[in-house]
Amino acid sequence: MPFLGFSEGRHSRLHDHLGAHLHADGAYFAVWAPNARAVSVVGDFNGWNHESDPLTGPGIWTGTVPNVGEGSTYKYHIEPQAGMGFLKSDPFAFATELAPKTASVVWDLSYEWQDDEWMRSRGDINRHDKPISIYELHLGSWKRHPNGDSFSYREMGPALAEYAGTMGYTHVELMPVNEHPYYPSWGYQATGFFAPTSRYGTPQDLMFMIDYLHQHGIGVILDWVPAHFAEDDAALAGFDGTHLYEHPDPRKGAHPDWGTLIFNYERGEVRSFLLSSADFWLRHYHIDGLRVDGVASMLYLDYSRKSGEWAPNEFGGNENLAAVTFLQDMNASVYGEHPGIITIAEESTAWPGVSRPTSEGGLGFGFKWDMGWMHDTLHYLSNDPLYRGYHINELTFRMIYAYNENFVLALSHDEVVHGKGSLLSRMPGYRPDQFANLRLLYGYMFGLPGKKHLFMGCDLAQAGEWNHDGQVDWNALVDPHHSGVQAWVRALNHLYRDEPSLSEWDYDHRGFNWIDYQDSSASVVSFLRRSPSGRKLVFICNFTPVARDGYRIGVPDAGTWQVVLDSNDEPFGGTGPGPSAVSSDSMSMHGQAHSIELHLPPLSVLILGQV
Repeated sequence: MPFLGFSEGRHSRLHDHLGAHLHADGAYFAVWAPNARAVSVVGDFNGWNHESDPLTGPGIWTGTVPNVGEGSTYKYHIEPQAGMGFLKSDPFAFATELAPKTASVVWDLSYEWQDDEWMRSRGDINRHDKPISIYELHLGSWKRHPNGDSFSYREMGPALAEYAGTMGYTHVELMPVNEHPYYPSWGYQATGFFAPTSRYGTPQDLMFMIDYLHQHGIGVILDWVPAHFAEDDAALAGFDGTHLYEHPDPRKGAHPDWGTLIFNYERGEVRSFLLSSADFWLRHYHIDGLRVDGVASMLYLDYSRKSGEWAPNEFGGNENLAAVTFLQDMNASVYGEHPGIITIAEESTAWPGVSRPTSEGGLGFGFKWDMGWMHDTLHYLSNDPLYRGYHINELTFRMIYAYNENFVLALSHDEVVHGKGSLLSRMPGYRPDQFANLRLLYGYMFGLPGKKHLFMGCDLAQAGEWNHDGQVDWNALVDPHHSGVQAWVRALNHLYRDEPSLSEWDYDHRGFNWIDYQDSSASVVSFLRRSPSGRKLVFICNFTPVARDGYRIGVPDAGTWQVVLDSNDEPFGGTGPGPSAVSSDSMSMHGQAHSIELHLPPLSVLILGQV
């Protein structure tokens, strides 16, 4: 019963049965095209003659073709109920031709993995009470050769493992690697939901890259896009002459912002297709997590639509009930089939329970991006420090809802494109102040509860916004201001990994306390991080370019407090060093039994730890 559960939306292994599969006597082909009158397979093995190799149907069309080997290119010739026949690439192809060509490629996914130790231990690494620091990158523009060619998958593995490992990241997040015809879509407008883009090599080359990262202790998260797909004629759109994968109602089936088509989540076979895509990347490529793109656009029928442009659900609401149950089914499926993985939702609204279990009515994601924190914090820092005191609530508001979800603090690619400039360019002040502001942002981020996420180039204070036709501005590192920011991020990552107080109670209110969040006149905030097994850490953030001498804050314990990190230290591009330690006295303050007196450098973060 290879297709049991297919039409009900419960099949997550369709890639084992549909598509092209090599056998000793050729290749077995199977394609779902229920409304076609006839289907045949054409390719370089039969001169692209649609009369040579007809498939047997209807519904799911199958057949074995002799003399087909690995690397053979093919498509399906679809004859609709009315009109002329047309060619379609295989929705379940494991490989594709190099764009702009669109044929599917017969491929054997055999690979001898060497990451057994990683796969056994990743469940412990991916736990909610462990440090997770994610380095997001776009493969095509991370590093390039002098001739302008992007690194291949196989070149990327060692280079990326060395960089991420040295910098202290626990995971890398790959912007979509599935095949996509339009390079500037960055993979978010996909045509291949089971095929990695051939721009950087073969499927085994990608497996090597992931395997290499795993062997060097780096997890791999993949951007996965079930929200929409490219409308290119060669792919899923109008696949068998009907709206097969996309919803037939344009109010539900076409995305007004992106010029893409929206999956029909009401159709069981489409849900099975997407469940299988999620399973495929986790199973065959050993992916450790899926960051699911555009979740908000899936949840709301009126997403980015004006009145009259959307149709309410059966209860008159704007919730896409079919998409909701699909996301719940997807999370239940992947967590059930692949213990130790994680899923992360890019969800920008107040939808309740995104990262709560499906058994409690939640969507079942492991984590959710905190988009509110990102917007509020960047808006706050864009203000001239003279006026920041009037906006201090933009820093403090986040802790009101911080435990509603399992949040990831993300500074992603979306913040450094489309005219927004780089993070550095958005910081006010003269050049040294811009770098100091950026170090302050990162120090504040690493101090707050929640996992960490940073896009490539941001960790070295790239001056220009991200350009997918270029590469990270590695040459900037000759400037001590840029290399200083990189050293600061590296130090923060290693502190984050070494200090349990920064992760163990990330999603427990006992892990964080404000010391003082009301000093708007000085624009200084201070807070405490703690855990059952780690020492207490105090963060003091001075958001003005004014040094504060004799600044006093309360601390919970008597004794000496060591300066663990100071963003104004000379190795980080500052003017330090400052004092290495400070002793508390018995003066109570901020609800604490003791207090310490500090010198706060301008635009800086001091991190103190108990000696």
